[in-house]
Amino acid sequence: MSDPGLGVGAVVVDDDRLLLVRRRNAPGPGTWSVPGGSVRGGETLAEAVTRELLEETGLEGVCGPLMGLVEVLPEEPAERHVVVLGYEVSLLGPGEPVAGDDATAARWVPLADVTDLVLAPGLAEFLHDHAII
Repeated sequence: MSDPGLGVGAVVVDDDRLLLVRRRNAPGPGTWSVPGGSVRGGETLAEAVTRELLEETGLEGVCGPLMGLVEVLPEEPAERHVVVLGYEVSLLGPGEPVAGDDATAARWVPLADVTDLVLAPGLAEFLHDHAII
């Protein structure tokens, strides 16, 4: 088993809506999650958050404070143990997300409807623990 990977997630709430993407890859392919992904070598956490937001949704934002973390343990031998740091993110302007990179879909979801979706492992608990939903 390999060492844990480090990931980041952009928690963007606007007008009682949460920005979500449908994941293309593990962990949790096909599930809905906040935009995010792996941190690259030489990249700050804030740079990783805003890069992933742009790559997965086409939206630009500013990284705010760290909210907390989610630890995702592998469900299959080929999957990797990942620690994801969730950050508050403010958008630089209004816009509609367009899925790109590792996302198969991107959209604004009313906060009241978030739990109706199949969410990535640990996301519902994270959002609940941080009073998002």
